[in-house]
This record gives sequence, structure tokens and C-alpha cells, in this order.
Amino acid sequence: MSVSHSSKLNKLVREQYMKLPQGDLVQVTYVWIDGSGEGVRCKSRTLEKEPKSIEDVPEWNFDGSSTAQAEGSNSDMFLVPVRMFRDPFCLDPNKLVLCEVLKYNRKPAETNLRHTCKKVMDLVKDSHPWFGMEQEYTLLGINGHPYGWPDNGFPGPQGPYYCGVGADKVYGRDIVESHYKACLYAGVKICGTNAEVMPSQWEFQVGPCEGIEMGDHLWMARFILHRVCEDFGVVATLDPKPMTGNWNGAGCHTNYSTEEMRRDGGLKHIEAAIEKLSKRHDYHICVYDPRGGRDNSRRLTGHHETSNIFEFSAGVANRGASIRIPRQVGQDGYGYFEDRRPAANCDPYAVTEAIMRTTVLNETGVETKDYDN
Repeated sequence: MSVSHSSKLNKLVREQYMKLPQGDLVQVTYVWIDGSGEGVRCKSRTLEKEPKSIEDVPEWNFDGSSTAQAEGSNSDMFLVPVRMFRDPFCLDPNKLVLCEVLKYNRKPAETNLRHTCKKVMDLVKDSHPWFGMEQEYTLLGINGHPYGWPDNGFPGPQGPYYCGVGADKVYGRDIVESHYKACLYAGVKICGTNAEVMPSQWEFQVGPCEGIEMGDHLWMARFILHRVCEDFGVVATLDPKPMTGNWNGAGCHTNYSTEEMRRDGGLKHIEAAIEKLSKRHDYHICVYDPRGGRDNSRRLTGHHETSNIFEFSAGVANRGASIRIPRQVGQDGYGYFEDRRPAANCDPYAVTEAIMRTTVLNETGVETKDYDN
């Protein structure tokens, strides 16, 4: 197996130091999204006492020229804490803190999509939007080859791997279960996990989350995943189509409802929202991956449980549609629906913001409205 050199270091030696007392001092790890819009970065500092709320965590800064977020001649970027979690790596009382990134002039960095998402979520708060996102990912060796696959070949065809059990059907369960426990400890709203259709592909679900917390919790879950994989010496990729050929891609299916959709008779509100989405398909495709739809074009082919990227479709229990209404929701007449178009490497802030703009704020076309005023 191709694993990193760092994963082979003696972890028992590390534990000797991790057990040392730290008094009243607290280690706080600041986490942010870098200039790629996909990667996460982190660095740590010491606070003199345990922060009890996000307001107790001071702003900080970093070199944006080293994260593709600034020029070297004006490189200082601000880290503004927005949500705090327990630290599953250094343990209590230490913290993980998710941050927004601001430029030197206090304007949001280009990949700080949380800034506008928060404004939109504040506007639609009375609709009480709930989200649940299904994050698919693929485990790779350090050489970029899917973890557990033959070095010079392929595993057997898809079929026995989805929700599979057994050493010949699943690869990397230790990583998955470690990530799950770490998220629970941290306070991330993880609600499930399963092996996916392609071997070495997995999924975890986060939610239900209301408004802006959906993006916050999914980004922290991603950070924790990458850190857990670092310990095991493997890589988690969110590429929407990591392997060409007859293999499933990776998405981030987004389940969504408003308060009126969750009430008796809510199905008519679900159908109305789907109708609005059908008229704005191109806009959503553009924001559902970080490259304006180019990543999703490799995945949304109409095959392997996906819709065609050029066509909008919806149906009950149809996993080949753009929008799926769960069968139980169709029977009950209320509940939620699933947008199956977002790519695995989507920004959840962009996805949830787009859904609210279209279904609640009634925006149309490919342009978005500025609500600053």
C-alpha cells in the first residue's frame, strides 16, 4: 500500500507528549478555505484561557501570498472566527475554529463564499431552511491510486461494494469510523456514513442544519476528514470523477426543505420550488462546482446514477434525475427533496445560497441580486 512517510512514525512516542498537562492554557487551531476554494489550511495559537464562545476567540492573520489569496507585496489576510468546535486531535479544552478570510481592506476574499451566503440566510431566516448534505469522497494512496485497488489493475465490477461488508468489498473502514467519531466529539452534526458504489469510495452525511450552519459544519467535517487521513497516511479526494470509465463519480447530494414544506400539504410547496429550479438550471450548474460546471461535466453524464448536465429532470425515487423526491415524501405529502446535481468538491455555501436565492427569494436568470442595501 502507498501511504505517507509521516504515517509510519511511531505514534506511541507522540502519545507521550500529547498526555503532558497544559495548565489553563488552550491550543486553538484556526481553519480556513484557501485560494483554490477547495483546500483547507490551518494554524494554531495559544490562548490564556478556554474560550466559551466564538466571541472569545480573537481575530488573527496569515500570509495570503502562500495560499493563492494575495500578492507578496500586500499579503496579510485577516482570519475572522465564525464557529467553534471541540478539538478531537488535541482533545479538551483545545478548540478548532472555522474562520472567514478578509483581505487587507476588510472585504471578503474571493473564495470566502460564506460572506454572501450569510446575508442571504439572514434574509430568508423566517422560512427556516433545513439542509442535509451527503459528502462522497474517494480514498487514494499517496501515489494517487485508489486505496486498496490492485497496483497494476482494477477491482471487480461495481455491485458488491455499496454498503458492503468484508475485506474483499470495502477498503479503509478504520479511516471512516475514526472520522465519524472525531466529528461526533467535535460537535459536527454528522448523521451517518456508508460505503459507496465504487470501491474505496465512501460517503458521510451532515445535517439537518439550519441556514449558514450547513456550510460551517460540512467544511469542518471536511477538515477533520483530511486530518484523519493524514494520520493514516492516505488522501481523501473530492474529485467528482476520480476514475474514468465504468465507475461512479462523487457528488454532494443536497437535501432541502423549508418550514412550509415540512407541514401537512407541504408537497405543493416542494413542487413549486422544483418548478423554480427547473427554470434556472444553468445558473445552478455554474455554482455547483468550483469551476463553473466543468468538473461536473465529467460526472453528470446521465449514467452511473446521475442526470444529464444539459437537462433538468425531477421524479419520485429517481436517482437518475436532477431532483429526487423521496418515495416516503410522495406518500406523506410533505417533507423535503434532494438536489443531486452538486459535485463532491462544491462549496456548500454556494450551493445552499443558490437554492435559497431561487426557491425563496424568487430570483430568475443567471444573474444574482445584490442585497447589501
